[in-house]
Amino acid sequence: MPPPVGTLRIGLGQLLVEGGEPTRNLGRATDLIAQAAAEECDLVLLPETLDFAWTHPSALHEAQPIPGLFSDQLCAAAAQHGLYVCAGLTERAANGRNYNAAILIDPQGQIILKYHKINLLAVEQPFYAVGQTLNVVDTPLGKIGVNICADNYLDALPIGHTLARMGAEFIIAPASWTVDYSITEEHDPYREKWLKPFSILAQLYNVVVVSTTSVGYIVGGPYEGKKSVGCSLAVDAHGVQARGTFNEFASQLVVANLNRPHRPERGTEIGALLERKGYQFDQMP
Repeated sequence: MPPPVGTLRIGLGQLLVEGGEPTRNLGRATDLIAQAAAEECDLVLLPETLDFAWTHPSALHEAQPIPGLFSDQLCAAAAQHGLYVCAGLTERAANGRNYNAAILIDPQGQIILKYHKINLLAVEQPFYAVGQTLNVVDTPLGKIGVNICADNYLDALPIGHTLARMGAEFIIAPASWTVDYSITEEHDPYREKWLKPFSILAQLYNVVVVSTTSVGYIVGGPYEGKKSVGCSLAVDAHGVQARGTFNEFASQLVVANLNRPHRPERGTEIGALLERKGYQFDQMP
């Protein structure tokens, strides 16, 4: 494998997200952005729907447009501290629908990518409409693709395949991984659930996959009583490069130096690469 072409210093911002408390959540988010800048991060990745929390009923009536009140605060923080910020928000779109959205903001405070989650869980479909686009953006740090949480389930892995086919070197994903209240670190259910699909993408395409998740107990909505437990993850073709603490109280910034992968293949060359690695295109399950 050729040597890397640079390094991305990324902050995995595990954030305490309180249901229905956007002011407090955004305050903590901007604090983490400042901390990431102090740690000389190039980019900080924050969790899914960090404004209202995932599937909190208040989002149905109080969600903001993007650009709008909440995204403006994150854009201002990115510009103030001079780094890239990727964060999950709830978007009230011009069509009147709510979307589970993620934005990527550049160090000048401009939104350079916006994405709507595609692989919505059944319980979140009353809250958000299905996204219909995928995007990869060129930056000085590398080619960055964005998706959200369950878009990286094994049964939704074509989303990651598509981002890789579009040239992504880094796939970054705001997330809100949840478990029943009784689950503790001793029986971490995420090793197989997240590490396996991340590793498949990383090893097939030589991409880096990074996901940051929220922490805290869920209040309101269909998952009330469950908890988000961190365990943020960064995986490349060589394995796990960073991991957040698995704990519902583990609000933290995990800093990782990730090599920018060398991905010269384009178009049908990617198919040829996969074929050399033994990938099966023509088999039904």
